[in-house]
Amino acid sequence: MFKVIQRSVRPASLSLLTFKVYASQKKESPHKTSLKVNELSLYSVPEGQSKYVEEPRTQLEESISHLRQYCEPYTSRCQEIYSQTEPKMQSLVQWGLDSYEYLQNAPPGFLPRLGVIGFAGVVGLLLARGSKIKKLVYPPTFMGLAASLYYPQQAIIFAQVSGEKLYDWGLQGYIVIEDLWKENFQKPGNVKNSPGNK
Repeated sequence: MFKVIQRSVRPASLSLLTFKVYASQKKESPHKTSLKVNELSLYSVPEGQSKYVEEPRTQLEESISHLRQYCEPYTSRCQEIYSQTEPKMQSLVQWGLDSYEYLQNAPPGFLPRLGVIGFAGVVGLLLARGSKIKKLVYPPTFMGLAASLYYPQQAIIFAQVSGEKLYDWGLQGYIVIEDLWKENFQKPGNVKNSPGNK
């Protein structure tokens, strides 16, 4: 047992000892000169001057260039038209999506009313045979009458607004006709207005 304790104490006691270690300096070698970055072979700049030379255009490149110059006014006009019509088309698409969603979740009784209004338009189209003016007038009139039966409040509001617009258009037409009458028929050189006839 004494031998076992002696063998286990020895490594533990060695760990408590302290040692000093001295490093010896190397003999000084002669000082070498440091190299610059451009002196390294990897970073060496080749001597000589480079000159940019533009390659001549091929026949295909020339024809494509002429085609692009020819089409440029048309493409710019198409871009202008697209930029003008894009908001209108987006609002129209949004209106269509909203209408589709409304028809999917329609209130009770809406679809039969829509069917009656559409049928009234078809009846107006059938009664308007033979005249183009009747085909323009009868179907909207019959559809409007059928819609006014189901939606009287909206029909009254629509009639008021459309009546005001018709009155404004009539007033503007009257003013234009009156101006034309004054310009053409009441000139100072006219026989009716001449001073000698009084």
